[in-house]
Amino acid sequence: MPYASVVLDIPTRALDAAFDYAVPSELAADAVVGATVLVTFANRAAVGYVVAVRDEPSAGVAPEKIRAVEQVLAPSAFDDVAARVAAWMAREYACPPAEAVRPFLAPGQKVRVTRAADDAPWELQTERTGAVDDRWAALTPAANDYEPVRSASRQRAVIEALRQGPQRVAELSATIPGAAAAVTALAKRGVVDVTHRRRVRGTDDTTLSSAAAPRPERLTDGQLAALDAIERARTVGRGDVVLVDGVTGSGKTEVYLAAIERALADGRGALVLVPEISLTAQTVGRFRSRFGDEVAVLHSRLSAGERFDQWDLVRSGRARVVVGARSALFAPLADPGLIIIDEEHEGSYKQDKSPRYHAREVAAELARARGAALVLGSATPSLESLARCRAGEFRGVRWTRVEMRERPGGARLPEVTVADMAEQFRGGGRSVFSAPLADALLDVARRREKAVLLLNRRGFANFLMCRECGCVPECPHCSCALTYHERGHRLVCHSCGRSWPVRAFPDPTTSCPNCGSRYLAAYGVGTQRVEDELRMLLPDHVEVIRMDADSTRAKGAHQELLERFDAAECAVLVGTQMIAKGLDFPEVTLVGVINADTVLKLPDFRAAERTYDLLEQVAGRAGRGERPGRVIVQTYWASHPAIRAVAAHDRAVFLDAELAERAGASYPPFSRLANVTVWGRAEKDVRAVTDELAAALRARLGDAAGWEVLGPADCLRARAKDQFRRHVMVKAPADADLGGLLGSCAASIPRRRGINMAVDVDAYDMM
Repeated sequence: MPYASVVLDIPTRALDAAFDYAVPSELAADAVVGATVLVTFANRAAVGYVVAVRDEPSAGVAPEKIRAVEQVLAPSAFDDVAARVAAWMAREYACPPAEAVRPFLAPGQKVRVTRAADDAPWELQTERTGAVDDRWAALTPAANDYEPVRSASRQRAVIEALRQGPQRVAELSATIPGAAAAVTALAKRGVVDVTHRRRVRGTDDTTLSSAAAPRPERLTDGQLAALDAIERARTVGRGDVVLVDGVTGSGKTEVYLAAIERALADGRGALVLVPEISLTAQTVGRFRSRFGDEVAVLHSRLSAGERFDQWDLVRSGRARVVVGARSALFAPLADPGLIIIDEEHEGSYKQDKSPRYHAREVAAELARARGAALVLGSATPSLESLARCRAGEFRGVRWTRVEMRERPGGARLPEVTVADMAEQFRGGGRSVFSAPLADALLDVARRREKAVLLLNRRGFANFLMCRECGCVPECPHCSCALTYHERGHRLVCHSCGRSWPVRAFPDPTTSCPNCGSRYLAAYGVGTQRVEDELRMLLPDHVEVIRMDADSTRAKGAHQELLERFDAAECAVLVGTQMIAKGLDFPEVTLVGVINADTVLKLPDFRAAERTYDLLEQVAGRAGRGERPGRVIVQTYWASHPAIRAVAAHDRAVFLDAELAERAGASYPPFSRLANVTVWGRAEKDVRAVTDELAAALRARLGDAAGWEVLGPADCLRARAKDQFRRHVMVKAPADADLGGLLGSCAASIPRRRGINMAVDVDAYDMM
């Protein structure tokens, strides 16, 4: 009798392994790896996932004591390779095994089961995601001789409609009331033939006119070098990584397309990840223009049914190229030869809910397990990827960096101008736009071109800034910006917990600690204000399009706004970070950055890297066509290495200073960093749990070199939704088993009612 290893979907850290269940002969064909099953655990029904099937039970387990699988609830959603990757995720990210398995399941599948009666079989609840069969009606030859009775007006209307060709019954019903009953009656008489066809939802997306992917006459030297490196990594088949380090507009997408063509020619597939849903329309357009119906699209803006259909296209083998956001990594593509992560530096590749994985790391493990090549592309690679390429190897896999320093067709990198807003203010400027940016916008309107304006972070004030000198109050003990708490009017350091009172605004006695100016104010500019000022500045023929979290809330809004911008003769696109990446509009000749300092001033060790990445990326949106581009960056900190590097198009200016700081403080890429957050309504219990966790970690580590436990301390948002929040941070060597340590220590802490814990390995959010 075969035995199945089943991961139980029960929310507890105590269940950190799979359990053996016997597979009855009548279920043997269906209870395979990847199946969802119903079993009994602790005398109650439980949902589980089969992660392995063996001929013998685990060592030391008596066969007669093993219970049997009771029912198969859903067919296989993943294979044994995916099961091994899920087990790796559970250990690497210190999460229960069931949470690591869930991303591999069919879209819309719920954990809960139900049944109509006590003797009825259990059914897995879903979000109405199963396959949909449409009824199609077509006339038969008998229709030529059939004459409906005089009163059968609906039958007569249906026949007339079908003489134009077969139609969906649902479409007939939308235009002819009662058409479904008429079709049934006609089918009984042999006049109409009704067939069932599988409907694939989510394939009706139109693509932007500029999204086509014409094949270039020739590739640049950098593109050819990148292709050769990718082909070598794919041929070796051991999970080697190629970092395509190409300036914005250097043609990285064409490299991806050419590499995928070679993989498809060898009978293998490809996974392509993009960081933002807003990029999906353009990206899908390029890939579908090259690969047609072999492309499946997976992202969260699709409905549950649409996601299921796209997922099922992949599972059935009808689609061999998967394009989507972070979760597309778990699509059931049987034999990927390539896994591509575009804009690999993006923080959106880090999942913020359990399992808190990083797509880059899971992709590397998946590529190794599948024998595929992993391709990372970016104009601003992450410091972690650059460090691994310098080392040449990481976790037994070769990392190679290929540079692409030229744009195809002779296009040049845009000229970058830095507008010092402190000087603008001293000169009497009070507008959102500096004088250079306002003049450049008017020039764009006069030449009937296009511009993009970026607000660096969606506008809310979380720090104070002096409008005279650009000073931001900092903690004298931690060298990080103090966070302004409006409630209580205090400046707080969220590293050491010290705080200082600030008099209520507007108070003439509140002054800058650097220059004494009274123009010290909470800083933050919203997209709506910029939109209003643009409309006042520019002529009426310039279309102003705002693209932020509010304007893109509706389904399809991203694509609709981009299509408006693409179709306009002269327009300005105003938006947050979502417009900084991946968009390719040759008509854009001006990019303006309204407030380059917002992220730079945050109390986060990655603040400078994020600022440099964002500015360099958005600068690359200008001058991608025949006309030269210009970039204007408004800042109060013109001397910062990140700003100077963008202005000079020289990454070394930023890297040298940033790596020196990171090395001195032992931050990634020189270490691994984890953040364990505990929250609950009872502050005493929250404090007790964080204290116990910190003590357990320190006891386990002792004097281990390269390890450091920081805290516990209050989170930056110390209270949210009436729940208290504290955290413990852990630094570890770059090759350490951080997840394994945190998982075992977290499981050893006694549970307290109402207290929650989140373990975030390789954390990006320290707030």
